[in-house]
Amino acid sequence: MTAIALPWASVPRPLVTERPSDERDLVVAAQRGTREAFSELVRRHQRRAYVVARAIVMNHEDAEDAVQEAFLHAFKAIDRFLPDQAFGAWLHRIVANAALDVTRRRKVRDADELPETVASPFRDPAESSELRTRLSQALETLPARQRSVIVLHDVEGFKHSEIGKMLDIPEGTARSDLHYARSQLRRILGDVRSGL
Repeated sequence: MTAIALPWASVPRPLVTERPSDERDLVVAAQRGTREAFSELVRRHQRRAYVVARAIVMNHEDAEDAVQEAFLHAFKAIDRFLPDQAFGAWLHRIVANAALDVTRRRKVRDADELPETVASPFRDPAESSELRTRLSQALETLPARQRSVIVLHDVEGFKHSEIGKMLDIPEGTARSDLHYARSQLRRILGDVRSGL
């Protein structure tokens, strides 16, 4: 992953004399060009943005790339955001779209690579147990959207309506994707239960 100089990252802190604590105030300040306000929005939302991206792309490096792209896009598009809306929902939709774009690019890139040049995938230290490995492998068999829906709902606790907005799909589609994803995982992981 190549580091990009992000416009809000190198700004000295004392640009805002009064620190807006309300998210709406931060958005308005960011729209007026106060980079520290946008930096604070990034700090407040970076963990959740990473979780959303990771649910879609399934690996650490791509999730970081997607989050970085999403925050850059949000920074450029902040003027079009309506401050009365929920900033988090708007941002998570951008993150989800960036993650889906990363997934699409990876599929194209992987299809073009020769088998002997395929690198081993990144593994988080927390994913060393057999159960985590099997669950991760099972999740990778699901289509990206269904994988995203199940992780966003069952792991992160988002509601169907929120997931629909993030992934730009109807709420009913989020529900059916969740049902299908759970059924597939039950089928794939059925023997794990008996082994515990």
